[in-house]
Amino acid sequence: MAKTKPSIPKGTRDFGPEQMVRRNYIFDTIRSVFRKYGFLPIETPAMENLSTLLGKYGDEGDKLLFKILNSGEFIDKADPEIFRPGNSNAASLAICEKGLRYDLTVPFARFVVQYRNDIAFPFKRYQIQPVWRADRPQKGRYREFYQCDVDVIGSNSLLNEAELVLIINEVFEILKIRTLLKVNNRKILSGIAEVIGHADKLIDITVAIDKIEKIGIEAVNAELRQKGIDDAAIEKLQPIILLQGSNEEKLSVLRDVLKDSEVGVRGIEEMEELFRYVDAWGDLSTQIELDLSLARGLNYYTGAIFEVKAIDVEIGSICGGGRYDDLTGIFGLPNVSGVGVSFGADRIYDVMLQLSLFPESITSTTQVMFSNFGNREVAYCMPVARDLRSAGISVEIYPDAVKVRKQFEYANKRNIRFMVIAGENEMQNREFSVKNMETGEQVTIAFESLEEYIKSNL
Repeated sequence: MAKTKPSIPKGTRDFGPEQMVRRNYIFDTIRSVFRKYGFLPIETPAMENLSTLLGKYGDEGDKLLFKILNSGEFIDKADPEIFRPGNSNAASLAICEKGLRYDLTVPFARFVVQYRNDIAFPFKRYQIQPVWRADRPQKGRYREFYQCDVDVIGSNSLLNEAELVLIINEVFEILKIRTLLKVNNRKILSGIAEVIGHADKLIDITVAIDKIEKIGIEAVNAELRQKGIDDAAIEKLQPIILLQGSNEEKLSVLRDVLKDSEVGVRGIEEMEELFRYVDAWGDLSTQIELDLSLARGLNYYTGAIFEVKAIDVEIGSICGGGRYDDLTGIFGLPNVSGVGVSFGADRIYDVMLQLSLFPESITSTTQVMFSNFGNREVAYCMPVARDLRSAGISVEIYPDAVKVRKQFEYANKRNIRFMVIAGENEMQNREFSVKNMETGEQVTIAFESLEEYIKSNL
């Protein structure tokens, strides 16, 4: 019988050494920026109790949770009636008590409530871990992927939002990705729905407005009518749908349109304060645009909303987030406000790969390799290899005494910068031959000078 070829589930991926070096470059960059702004790391388990996860992401989100079967004879303990057709959700709950985390934010809220007596507020945390969603795999969308979250919880200050804008700018500046940061405010959206007399149709309105570039103004208006929004309300919406100009000009128009909405005016004031902070930082490489069609999980956010797009690649958002005023309330700790953003490492990877943005120098973790011509030669190299490693330089000694051509081929495939050769002649003269594998240049260096030479040429 033919053996089945091994495989992995759809929507998941293996990562080889080259990919991992690149991924770690992204993680290390993001982590270094987070630390620079005073954020501390935490980790939470891959699985949470289903009671922690269910009901936090809406009906669609609940369907995308990976549930974990109870151990033991779980079927025997369940009511057979529950397994009837059309009752799959209730049936899964009867035999599953745990699930894989869907994001990092809800586990973070659980963490804050569980350890509220041990942490100092405002609590600034970052978390870089995988999450899982039972989604249909497609380009840029996976069932297992990493999130890189950064949040401040326990503070209402808009300075937190402004610092998140700086973090976004700095991360993508280092990664050399040209980005557009779209911002909006849930309060402004609520104000718009309120002033046109359809506060209950907030989601319908924003979904329709979001399509204006794809389908045009007339089709948007037709969709609004289909959703039960009357012509008078649609007329009031027109200056908002067609809003153009700078962020300041847009806010000026909104001030007039939303003057009778208390919540809408508050949203405008929050945006104006945020832009004042951002302007005070000085020029940023990231473009920042007030986008009224941006809605991002309206049930989740209560204030500012962020979404980052890569300018040079057609892909979904590569970073997003916002302000949530009572996330911990679901776990019994009400009125604790927080704000955060999540960097999508997998999409960032795809963007950088497509645009060839990874530095060539990161494709190898080894900087120097010593040749191997036998036990005596290796013993000659060992003390210097140890000294180089102690100096923070990554070093390999080729493990087998094979033809030098094979050793050179290995160094080339691994993108190793320097090949250090120690044969009979080098040992007699107490020196090394050093070949720069990038330029092809080869020089002779005294035994005692190798470390200094390598350091000055890396």
